[in-house]
Amino acid sequence: MDHPLALVTGGSGGIGAAIVRRLAAAGFPVAFTHLGQVAEAAALCAELGRGARAFESDCADEAAVAELYRQVRPQVLVHCAGVSRDRPIWRQDLADFDAVIGVNLRGAWLQVRAAAPVMREAGWGRVVLIGSINGSRGKFGQTTYAASKAGLHGLAKSAAKELGDKGVTVNVVEPGWIDTPMTLAVPPMFRRAALEETVTNRLGQPDDVAAAVVFLCGRDARQITGQVIRVDGGQLL
Repeated sequence: MDHPLALVTGGSGGIGAAIVRRLAAAGFPVAFTHLGQVAEAAALCAELGRGARAFESDCADEAAVAELYRQVRPQVLVHCAGVSRDRPIWRQDLADFDAVIGVNLRGAWLQVRAAAPVMREAGWGRVVLIGSINGSRGKFGQTTYAASKAGLHGLAKSAAKELGDKGVTVNVVEPGWIDTPMTLAVPPMFRRAALEETVTNRLGQPDDVAAAVVFLCGRDARQITGQVIRVDGGQLL
């Protein structure tokens, strides 16, 4: 059976690009979004050839999402776009809160709302929301980020109940520390602390997350829904 179209938000780099590559390798035609990463998106499309298409789209903007879904009709959705503005709550302002909640939670809700009619009509679909273990445990300096990722739990569980009878599954993948250009810019002491939390004695790579996502997007994962799957090397044990 032919693979349906997959859409990955925030797919131009890091974890998102790894997911795009894995989905394409598994046979999915892939569309992905970015916001200003024109060169990175073009390079990924050139690498994958006809296996991928890029769209510049703000996942937190309702009109932009509506326009995106006029161009694509995905039966697989991976919401990977995310931002963080880390500082203690007494140093945050409402602009920080709105920016983080806007992309991480509002963006996820807008994407699922737009994708749901497509999947319901097809009688099959897969939704994977990329969370964070800090959405489950909290983290100093990440009140807003952790809240946005914790919100994905309720979104996924509720959408799983609403869409399950149409063959649609909805899950959250929670990475722990993943080596990406963003995390590699963090002071080494935090990377060492994350490594000490693991039981595998290794830190995650983007492809570790991508492998879990691609499994959940496949037909063999039909009985897994409303779940939080952690890819953290045991950091949260």
